[in-house]
Amino acid sequence: MGVTRFNMEAWLDRTNLVVCVGAGGVGKTTTAATLGLCGALRGRRVMVLTIDPARRLANSLGLKNIGNEQTQIDLEALGLSTDGELWAMMLDSRSTFDGLITRVSPDEVSRDRILNNHVYRHMADTFAGSQDYMATETLYDLVDSGSYDLIVLDTPPVKNALDFLESPGRLINFMDERVLRWFLHPYDANAVFGGKLMMGTSAVVFRLLAYVFGRDFLEDLATFFQDFQGLYEGFVARNDAVVKLFRDPGTSFVTICAPTESSLDVAVFFQEELKRRELPRGGIIVNQVHTCEGEQHDAKEILGALTRTLSEDLSPNTAATLLARLGMAHRRLRALGQAEAALARRVRACGAGGGFYQEIPRLDGNVHDLESLHEVGRRLLVPADVL
Repeated sequence: MGVTRFNMEAWLDRTNLVVCVGAGGVGKTTTAATLGLCGALRGRRVMVLTIDPARRLANSLGLKNIGNEQTQIDLEALGLSTDGELWAMMLDSRSTFDGLITRVSPDEVSRDRILNNHVYRHMADTFAGSQDYMATETLYDLVDSGSYDLIVLDTPPVKNALDFLESPGRLINFMDERVLRWFLHPYDANAVFGGKLMMGTSAVVFRLLAYVFGRDFLEDLATFFQDFQGLYEGFVARNDAVVKLFRDPGTSFVTICAPTESSLDVAVFFQEELKRRELPRGGIIVNQVHTCEGEQHDAKEILGALTRTLSEDLSPNTAATLLARLGMAHRRLRALGQAEAALARRVRACGAGGGFYQEIPRLDGNVHDLESLHEVGRRLLVPADVL
């Protein structure tokens, strides 16, 4: 009985959202672009969304730049016939957050009051810097539009691997209703700021804040929270929709890593967290793998005929030195491949039951255009191991 293999093409055809997670510098952006290209060549309308500040996606797609607008990639350079489309988008965090406020505001007056509030501007700068949170908001809008058959999300490089998985609820936690009520209490119909009805701990805290920051700041803060109170339900609804999307059967979290100890540590951590949170694990992709198949051969046996052919140009000592160095290089490459395979066993064991395991060998050159992405894609879509 043959070994069961994982059909990568069938997986890509049935998946609606691929979330690429992993450490930085492991080829995550290239893999996301490759998956997008493969999906488009298989007839699907695909969006690749990246938040990579190095803007490597544009380079991978052969473009000078990609902005916050949805940009279609011209696939004619490949000379292949397809009914699919490949689109790409680079997230602009600040524009995304302002657009979010515009969409959830009940009217233009509320929208303008929030956007022009000094407290909001400071908070927007803080959340706009949270690329993982902005990614989930943009992802929600793209899915909600219904414009794409497949969306591939290239998650931002994070210092803490949990940041992205916890990002959907970040603003909800910040805008917790209890926090809103606490800040709004001094300004509601039954309390007067600084008046007799303000008693206990709240009064002390507010007086201290007024002394430190000034009454004008507190009034701006109260106005901000009053306006934001009407948006709370909208944020909750979006949060619930993203959480539901992450658990949808059509979603696949793909862990991407390189065959290095630090990268594999992050990959193992992601696998454990995805299992703990019961999120759909699509598989594991290990990039830049050194391969040296076959048994350890005698370099003299392999290159002897070539050496004899070049005997007129090579002295005996030169030929012997060349053979020795080639043999040593072969042994080192084989040892490196074995060491990488040993490291990868841990992430394979941790990923058991979570889709596929695929290795992409290290290529000779950089991936910088559609042709090289297509070459990676051919290697990516071959049958994979089943985890």
